Amino acid sequence: MRSTHVLAPVLVIALLAPPASAQPADQVDPPPAVAGWSVDRVAPGISVFSGTLGEPSPGAHWTVIVRVPTLPGDGNPDPDLPTADLGSRSAADQLAERLRAAGQSPQVDRVDWPDFADTPRGQLGWRVRVGTFPDRTAAQARASELTTAGFTAAPDWTGQDGDSTAGPWKLHVAVIDPRRFTGRVAASYGQAVSGRETTSAMAVAQHALLGTNGGFFVIDPAQGIAGEPAGIGLHDGQLQSEAVNGRPALVLAEGGRAPRITPLRTAASVRTRTAVRELDGVNRVPGLVPGCGGVGGDRPTELPLLDVACTDDSELVLMTPQLGGTAPRGAGLEAVLDEQNVVTALRPRGGPVPTRGSVLQAVGNAADWLRTNAQPGTALRLDEQVYDADGRSVHFGPHDDVINGGPGLVSDGRIRVDAVGSGIVHAADPSFVYSWGVRRNPRTAAGIDGSGRLLLVTVDGRQPGVSEGFSIVEAARFLRSLGAVDALNLDGGGSTTMAVRGKAVNVPSDATGERPVGDAVLVVPKR
Repeated sequence: MRSTHVLAPVLVIALLAPPASAQPADQVDPPPAVAGWSVDRVAPGISVFSGTLGEPSPGAHWTVIVRVPTLPGDGNPDPDLPTADLGSRSAADQLAERLRAAGQSPQVDRVDWPDFADTPRGQLGWRVRVGTFPDRTAAQARASELTTAGFTAAPDWTGQDGDSTAGPWKLHVAVIDPRRFTGRVAASYGQAVSGRETTSAMAVAQHALLGTNGGFFVIDPAQGIAGEPAGIGLHDGQLQSEAVNGRPALVLAEGGRAPRITPLRTAASVRTRTAVRELDGVNRVPGLVPGCGGVGGDRPTELPLLDVACTDDSELVLMTPQLGGTAPRGAGLEAVLDEQNVVTALRPRGGPVPTRGSVLQAVGNAADWLRTNAQPGTALRLDEQVYDADGRSVHFGPHDDVINGGPGLVSDGRIRVDAVGSGIVHAADPSFVYSWGVRRNPRTAAGIDGSGRLLLVTVDGRQPGVSEGFSIVEAARFLRSLGAVDALNLDGGGSTTMAVRGKAVNVPSDATGERPVGDAVLVVPKR
């Protein structure tokens, strides 16, 4: 896909930008890419620019995609879970032969890798489609016929393929200037780390002027605690979820006045006077590692793997009071700690977490370690460290928050998408990266421009002919067109939401409306 398909309309409207001197001192100058759009001056130093780029692509149409055999993992309730849309050339040809024998005229298309920084070039996989239809209803009718005949088929809109298109894209771009805004940009997990709330509900509860959905989180109960971050979560300087090591994160330092984007990893341990044990995680089910990228021999990998929960049958996991409710039930053992990290009780897993203290849960041989070294009255030392990409320890204060994300989109002013490093490439399943990263979807992204301003961006998607959404590379190009020198992708799909004054201003893609999410980025006024 040539970049001009995304950037051409941006360059045209950039000519409409008013001179910087025309802006009052407390207002935000528009990035060139959104000059001429409607603007909501939310507060001094905060502006939201809204507009549409491009126009419906004349070549886009409805068709039916016929999928390769079902992959393991079906039954996961995540509505954004990719389906098996791609296969090998031989599998695609065999499927096409079956379709011809059933009286259909299939089309077999090669799909190539996009411009990711850490993936091969050339063929990604092969796709099989049938027919051209005037609307979704007609495509659904043909898909139903094929399903009855033993195929797995669904309506498909070619405008969301991820190759060249003229648009359209409905966008909201929030610009927060820390030199002019007197409040705080913070992460919020709502009432508790566990559980899910809508972005707008979290915004209302915090009296936020502006908010977007945050990072990846657990939807499927089989992968952990619903709503827990699938990656690093740090609130008011306290670690509430460990990092998916290697993935980038949005650091809201000094109340958001010094934002930055950087890969982070975490390392933690529990010590007594005579023993030490690795602490595997924070506020999650022991033995399940959402997003993978953990430590201590996780299976099948210690590398990031989005939408997968790796496993480890021997783990030690800390539960903080912010978890909400009781600690996860299951086999193993837990130690109750007071405010000074002194063990007050050993008990089966699944009890309440004290409001002034914590709980250490253990499974496998970690439970044996806990039983031996953490009898009541034992003083423990909990060490938690966060490291940046250069291996330097990062220290956080009470006004620092961190939201997980990935992949990175822009680094040092250049487009750079580390797809493998962020876990969106599943080696045995080309359909995952195709559906998640190559095809167009609703997206939420964050960036930092050359003036240190925070950019929060949403693009609506899954609205054929109205707003197609971005591929990951298109998201990177758009953030760069806004002047971002660093940018990363946040959670997207049905999670994508921007709320202004407590109300969603975009159109979320879920049929049920705004999706409850795990956390949010909120812009809160000074009190």
